[in-house]
Amino acid sequence: MASSETTTERIDLLREARRQWEKHWGEEPAPSMAAVTTLMRAQQIVMSHLNLLLAPFDLTFARYEALMLLYFTREGSLPLGKIGERLQVHPTSVTSLIDRLERDGYVERTPHPSDRRTTLATLTVAGRNVAGQATQVLNADRFGMDALSTESHEELILLLDRIRETGGDEVAGDLRPD
Repeated sequence: MASSETTTERIDLLREARRQWEKHWGEEPAPSMAAVTTLMRAQQIVMSHLNLLLAPFDLTFARYEALMLLYFTREGSLPLGKIGERLQVHPTSVTSLIDRLERDGYVERTPHPSDRRTTLATLTVAGRNVAGQATQVLNADRFGMDALSTESHEELILLLDRIRETGGDEVAGDLRPD
């Protein structure tokens, strides 16, 4: 019995989408559509890569970001509402993130010293340690951005800052050291 192998030609799906876009809606809107779909696909690839790197620490990139937010505070604590503001996520997402970090022993909920209505998320020693270890791995990997030069990283930041500004983000000037 002969096996029937099918060979699938690999194509650049995003370039094909652009071709189709141009065919149906003209050339003018195609670069914008192609830029957005390319950006979204690159985000998926980088996020998947980072989550794989963080898996040995039982972290996702979202949980890592929450840990690092606490890591950088003076006291290692923030109100849950402030975490949501700084991470720009919905309160339900903050609750889920902190629940998981608390379950893993990386964070604990503590009462606010002067506001009984407020709960703080406080980084534990284990959380501080895992944040440091995970950061070493991400730094060594260049956060999945090794395909681009450092100069390209800086260019990309400036390009994406324009989109962030349009979306209402406060965007500071160049923060690189001299």
